[in-house]
Amino acid sequence: MRYDLHLHSTASDGALSPEELISLCAERGVQIVALTDHDTIDGLHVAQLKANELGLHLITGAEFSCRWRRQTLHVLGLGFDHHADEVQSYMSRLQVIRRERSEKIAIRLIKKGVDNSILDQAKQIAGDTNLCRPHFAKALLKMGYVRSVKEAFDLYLGQGKAGDVQACWPDLEEVVTLIKKAGGVTVLAHPTKYKMTFTRLRLLFDDLKALGADAVEISYPGLNPDQGRELSRWVKHYGFLVSAGSDFHTATSPWTLPGSFPEINVNEKHVLSQLLTNQSTYAL
Repeated sequence: MRYDLHLHSTASDGALSPEELISLCAERGVQIVALTDHDTIDGLHVAQLKANELGLHLITGAEFSCRWRRQTLHVLGLGFDHHADEVQSYMSRLQVIRRERSEKIAIRLIKKGVDNSILDQAKQIAGDTNLCRPHFAKALLKMGYVRSVKEAFDLYLGQGKAGDVQACWPDLEEVVTLIKKAGGVTVLAHPTKYKMTFTRLRLLFDDLKALGADAVEISYPGLNPDQGRELSRWVKHYGFLVSAGSDFHTATSPWTLPGSFPEINVNEKHVLSQLLTNQSTYAL
């Protein structure tokens, strides 16, 4: 049984449409998938139609941005009822947060000499999807300010640059509470990517445990073996379930293709076992 519980489509910042992503999963023999776009559930319906067509099992998902002790974190919600009123209301609120952030990014870029049309150009590229920094990067490329998307982040959008605008995300407690109220499970995504010391990471684990969070992602591309062993040790110590996923965004990165992550056992300590046993996925 092959699975992937962390995948992104064009509904947020992925390169493939939800349908194309599900097709790629099928081609790679990934049978159980969770579409976890950033702060949106807009791609779930069409992804489910394609999954039904190809015989894949789709788990409801999203990757929620949140704040913890002045740091931005990402928490995966899996198997939640995305029709729930509180989820719909929360997603509408996130749209406002993202719009305000995008407007701030545009203002900062304009102050750096970028043409006033940058926001309109980025919106045109984003289309019906959530506007985010990769869309600004493509707009900067299209407008001739940079020679590549990477250069756009290096010069304008990356950490510490003019377009690096922190959104006023909800706090960690609110996100965990939302997911659990909607019947889902909460998973801390890629914990080593936040560049925390293990001392600070244990402090985060303390807070997650107190909030009733369910699981931690312990297998994903870029995790070195030493980090993996230390992470697994602490996850076991705190009694969290484990999860794994590729964090797929684009097929041009072969090391993050669906199903590409170090293998871990699927047993009663794996979040997938809980999702499938409890059948805590909801009709799409």
